[in-house]
Amino acid sequence: MLDIRFIRENSAAVKEAAKNKNIDLDVEALLELDKKRIARMQEIESLQGEKNKLNDLIGKATSEERPSIIKQGKVVKEKLAKIEPEYDELKNEFESLKVKVPNIISADTPIAPSEEGNVEVGKFGEIRNFDFPIKDHIQLGKDLDILDLEKGAKVAGYRGYYVKNEGVSLMMAMMMFALNKMIEKGYTPMIPPTLVRGNALFGTGYFKGKEYDPDEDNIYQLATHDEEADGKSSKEKKFLVGTAEPSLLAYYSGDTLKEEDLPIKAVGYSQCYRSEIGTYGKDTKGFYRVHEFMKVEQVVLMAADNEESIRMHDAMFNVSKEIHEELGLPYRVLQICSGDMSAGKYRAFDIEAWMPGLNRWGETGSASNFTDWQSRRLNVKYVDKNGEKKHVYMLNNTVLPSPRPFIAILENFQQADGSVVIPEVLRKYMPGNVERISPKK
Repeated sequence: MLDIRFIRENSAAVKEAAKNKNIDLDVEALLELDKKRIARMQEIESLQGEKNKLNDLIGKATSEERPSIIKQGKVVKEKLAKIEPEYDELKNEFESLKVKVPNIISADTPIAPSEEGNVEVGKFGEIRNFDFPIKDHIQLGKDLDILDLEKGAKVAGYRGYYVKNEGVSLMMAMMMFALNKMIEKGYTPMIPPTLVRGNALFGTGYFKGKEYDPDEDNIYQLATHDEEADGKSSKEKKFLVGTAEPSLLAYYSGDTLKEEDLPIKAVGYSQCYRSEIGTYGKDTKGFYRVHEFMKVEQVVLMAADNEESIRMHDAMFNVSKEIHEELGLPYRVLQICSGDMSAGKYRAFDIEAWMPGLNRWGETGSASNFTDWQSRRLNVKYVDKNGEKKHVYMLNNTVLPSPRPFIAILENFQQADGSVVIPEVLRKYMPGNVERISPKK
């Protein structure tokens, strides 16, 4: 969410950002609603001031003066009764339009209408030439008895899966490796809630509008009613997060921080849930696109400084590169173009690992800089050295998710005998420090 004063003063830049992000937004209509909203608000304030004066006069008035004052008060009350609903309607229209306003994009963001315009800006590692017929992760999972997609679909439905045996150890090793690395880098570890109120998801931009829309938002809503602390039934809507980011950032919602305590760096380990709305027909086979998985996610809250935020963004994303390199996975880096960005992003990158069985690059992480777009929604501020209150900047990065790097490890490190070599950095987390997973006899 952008400050309305910024929108008023930079309407051309906002229009350009909306155009470049393919967001249908009538900025002029928003500004006109803003004028009407302010005018009605000023009328209400004036009438309320008049009402207060009349209330004071009644206490001092004589019996002869009182009827006239009461009559005036009634007129004011009737005017308020007419204007206040009009104001509420204008305010609702204004806010519904304002939440669609996108963040401005960074100067180095490529301008293009779709993901086809994402730009490769880096690459690491050599793609392995195999001297034997390779298997994809589906066949490897079966042969090693570590992945069962058929039983997963039977129990959980489309995109369901079971990870088994050494596959569990490998996946948890990945998570522990990523989590420990972030702790060593000074990030505060957290296991955040995955069941949250709507404000955490609206605040971080995971609702496209003011409210949850099941046809648009890639989020699961719980149908079951909850109970309050007093035992009464709660009608409050609850949702499952698709990443730890909303929970980690909402931890600070409504807080006013001190500049000397910034930046705040946190890393969360969580289960993640995604309804995959709009992905019909994509990646229908295998483990690449699933409804639930684990992930280690990092977030930073920092002072409002664009140049510093870009440096921080790069440093956060470098962690993802470092992890892929230590795992021995070939990868490439994409800078995300305007048309492939969500509304709130100022700057973004994806990292993609090579997946031999799929014969393509596959996204294994992303890093986003939202500047103060999220913090305005979550109302997270800090007091700077001059005593001025400002909204913090919020950034996030995927340290490591569970499914896709799992695919990349299986497919890149498969051997002619059907076994899979465990990356060296993960072996200390494996029971017995095993070096490979072999087919079951």
